Amino acid sequence: MSKYLNFNVVTAERVVMSEEATQVTIPTSEGEITVLPMHSPLVTILAPGVIEYKKPNGETELAAVSGGFVEVLNDRVVILADTAERAEEIDLARAEEARKKAEAAIQDMQEYDDVKFADFRAVMAREMARTKAAQKWRHLKKTS
Repeated sequence: MSKYLNFNVVTAERVVMSEEATQVTIPTSEGEITVLPMHSPLVTILAPGVIEYKKPNGETELAAVSGGFVEVLNDRVVILADTAERAEEIDLARAEEARKKAEAAIQDMQEYDDVKFADFRAVMAREMARTKAAQKWRHLKKTS
């Protein structure tokens, strides 16, 4: 029995992270889940949000994701994300500005074109996740 998880986050563009972790908290379409070593096998839909994981040294790391899929098998967690960024890579001011623009665009829509509305909601969810991850990461780094 391993006491660590082999944790990977992959997008079409790059491997965002490939780490060992003692636990991983993931936003899913059914709510947030925390995966520990020896977790039951699972495949689920990744929701926009913040991934939080603990490294073997006890340090907490964060990443923002916009959606995709999660697979848990034995002591391995693989996240295939539409987009993903480590929290330290996120420019908080730019993420907040993009979130505000998407929010304003949704409010200004006179005709609710379903496709356009869904696109704006997806952008807003992604930017909210980026903002939350960056803010939480900054707070964690200040307190450690």
